Amino acid sequence: MRERLANAVRGRSADYVEVRVEDSESSRLLYRGKDLEDIARTVNMGGCVRALVKGGWGFASFNDLSSLEEMVDLAIRQAGLVGDAGGAMAPAPVVEDVVPLALKRDPRQVPLADKVRLFGEYNKIMLSYNPAIQTTQTAYADSYHKVYFANSEGSYVEQEGMHIRAFFVAMAREGVNIEQAHETATSIDDYGAVEGLHDKAEQAAKRAVGLLAAQPAKGGEYTVVLDNRLAGVFAHEAFGHLSEADHVYENQRLRDILVLGRRFGEDFLSISDGAGLAGLRGSYKYDDEGVPSQVTPLIKNGILVGRLHSRETAAKMGEKVTGNARAINYRFRPIVRMTNTFIEQGTVPVEDIFADIKEGLYCKDMYGGETSMEMFTFSAEEAFMVRNGRLAEPLRGVLLSGNVFTTLANIDAVGNDLSFSPGSCGKGEQSGLPVSTGSPHIRIRKCVVGGR
Repeated sequence: MRERLANAVRGRSADYVEVRVEDSESSRLLYRGKDLEDIARTVNMGGCVRALVKGGWGFASFNDLSSLEEMVDLAIRQAGLVGDAGGAMAPAPVVEDVVPLALKRDPRQVPLADKVRLFGEYNKIMLSYNPAIQTTQTAYADSYHKVYFANSEGSYVEQEGMHIRAFFVAMAREGVNIEQAHETATSIDDYGAVEGLHDKAEQAAKRAVGLLAAQPAKGGEYTVVLDNRLAGVFAHEAFGHLSEADHVYENQRLRDILVLGRRFGEDFLSISDGAGLAGLRGSYKYDDEGVPSQVTPLIKNGILVGRLHSRETAAKMGEKVTGNARAINYRFRPIVRMTNTFIEQGTVPVEDIFADIKEGLYCKDMYGGETSMEMFTFSAEEAFMVRNGRLAEPLRGVLLSGNVFTTLANIDAVGNDLSFSPGSCGKGEQSGLPVSTGSPHIRIRKCVVGGR
């Protein structure tokens, strides 16, 4: 494969050519209520070519490796027809590497029937937990991929990866009140991570039923504590997407706001992103442009110090590459994407974060939400009133909204309990990209809470 790809991109009449070939295997299943709604196992192979000619890009994808040379020619012709569209590539190291996959237990060796039986058990636990449980979603997916990458600069990378995921949702109803709770388990190297999750399935059902007794939240402005999961999602959704350099480059207003060196938070607030963290769902050694991964500081001690780049956005903005060019599969060109985005470890013990709150809220996990530029709205899956430093009655229907830059400035405590949660990210037409989010507990002053 190496010689074939190298020959395909070598000596072409283009400023830059790359080819990416991907072999993949996957299986999935989904219970919805009592029914096994979806089950499949797929094997796929395909590739794509990207070419740059005098500032214009061409792209072609294929499913038959015998058409590789033809697709390279096509991408180069397309690029030549585009004309100067400002395309460029920042410098990146030439790399030659093979990154094998070390698995503890390979899900491909587990019969699909065994997976159906196991996840049927999980689903039955949720359905039978309480009569208030109306329906469930119990899902499993695994995906193996081996990617071959070569470019006209001399880089060649073979890289294997695996993603394994279990997902449980329990929905409970009492009259017109409908609540839901979820649990997730993931791994990048061990099918065993999704075995023995009977307690986790029961916890999802238990929380959903418990939420039925929660009181509606009263709207207002509160001091709010976010748990690790919700704070990590905030870092990803509200701030992380604004750190993707294609968003910044294409929007003059963001370019005026997101000026490197500008203060956005207190000295104890730092936010980073990077696939260079080992063992997480968003981790890898090389991105889809063959650029080595790293951990990129975005905010350091309250100051904006970086953003996430592909080679093209780094060239356009005169900054260094960060290894954040990713494609969901070979049918798409790589674009700037997050990997493992996290608020860095603080120093405040978690109990001290609550201690001096006279009246506030504690919000856990995310039920849903949306962002629009710097504005965000998130709904917490669970929430509690905090009175005189102690958790009080449970709440439901808690919506958090605001301006991300104002919110960052209002973070006044960062805990010492950093942890990561698995997730999936969508951008453009490329959804389901594996990522992780991370954070300690954080406390935010003057947070707008929607409710009654």
